[in-house]
Amino acid sequence: MAYTHTNSKGVTYYLNSKEVTLRGGKVQRIYYFSKDERPETIDAVPEGMVVNENPRNGFLTVKREAK
Repeated sequence: MAYTHTNSKGVTYYLNSKEVTLRGGKVQRIYYFSKDERPETIDAVPEGMVVNENPRNGFLTVKREAK
């Protein structure tokens, strides 16, 4: 079951994840939201991460949990 999050504007988004290669050659995992379900869709928010919503436009991001 894909992880979904509905923002304050009522739009449902799916959480996706993929590995990208940075300019220096380092491989890093990124998380992003999309309006449609994709092959990169994951089942849960990673441990130690939380979903954050921009109050002005409803845009969703994933960031590290504050300690």
